[in-house]
Amino acid sequence: MKYILYFLAAIVFFSCQKKESTEVSQTTDNNQIIGYVAGWKELDIIKIPAEKLTIINYAFANVEDGIVKSGDGDVQRDSLNFAKLHQLKKINPDLKILVSIGGWAWSKGFSDAVLTAEGRKKLTKSGIDFLIRYQLDGLDFDWEYPAWPGDNNPVRSEDKENFVAMLKDVRAALDSLGNLNDVHYLTSIASGGFIEYLEVNDLRTAQQYLDLVNIMSYDFFTAGDDTTGHHANLFVNGKKGRSAAEAVKDQIEFGVPAEKIIMGIPFYGRMWEKVHPQDNGLFQPGKFKQGLPYNVINKLLEDSTYVRYWDEIASAPYIYSERDSTWITFEDEESIARKMEFIKENGLGGAMFWELSEDPSGSLLESMSQKLEH
Repeated sequence: MKYILYFLAAIVFFSCQKKESTEVSQTTDNNQIIGYVAGWKELDIIKIPAEKLTIINYAFANVEDGIVKSGDGDVQRDSLNFAKLHQLKKINPDLKILVSIGGWAWSKGFSDAVLTAEGRKKLTKSGIDFLIRYQLDGLDFDWEYPAWPGDNNPVRSEDKENFVAMLKDVRAALDSLGNLNDVHYLTSIASGGFIEYLEVNDLRTAQQYLDLVNIMSYDFFTAGDDTTGHHANLFVNGKKGRSAAEAVKDQIEFGVPAEKIIMGIPFYGRMWEKVHPQDNGLFQPGKFKQGLPYNVINKLLEDSTYVRYWDEIASAPYIYSERDSTWITFEDEESIARKMEFIKENGLGGAMFWELSEDPSGSLLESMSQKLEH
């Protein structure tokens, strides 16, 4: 059977080269809940609430030597993890499992890989091979970022058009494969939540070959900031002028249909220390300390010196400890519930989050699920 599938992959790949138009015409409802799972963490499927998820994005596959592949030494781990994830379909037969290709650390190979038509052909074939090998439901591209450096990655101005060409080739190949077994395979991207990303790319054209555009609408304040601020606020408050709502608005203005947009939500927060107590530490000078998963932040709230506050303008919570001069930006059930209402009111496709293991209690996912009526 393995060899038959690889033979079909070859047929699919070469036949897709003849197709000129592969625009994705279907739309989604607004209750998608897409959860990233980190492959390098221990994967316990008993703790994955499959009934509350529509898509699982498995992070990550690498792009190395122009092909999609598991990281060095990770083939056995990934094989076992995908087998585990497929068991979740017994609980939720509609659950889709995708591999996310790239990510912050593994996006260095994209620009070189898609520089030529032959390179894109090679990358596409390897992506289809990976999908068939692990019986996946689609491919998610987390190139961080085309035409923008990200983690000191190779960058070219040609990335703009090559990114679109890559997605077009992949869409054609997936459609050809899907025609063999009457399946629609999904394509999605992780999209930058900042205007500079949109200005150097062509999402208006790229979205034609995508089912979903997952906006990383977080990390607005991070390690490079010496002033505290919300890292995932729904609405603008503060001099940066950034918010999840603004990220959505920008994507729509740059040509992404609202129904394809998935709002990203972090299941982690960020901590600053040596923060002045004025305004309970909000927008005050401080020294960035570290990122924290939600379960650790929630545990801090058991200490009465760590007090939760609510910024009504931003629709965002934060924590300040005057004793420790410590300030934390994070998401909780209330802020997520407001974001789910925003998604429904604005006809978006749903919500995405990073990353499942950072909320082991499941309370954040439960808030998403309830408000989107899963």
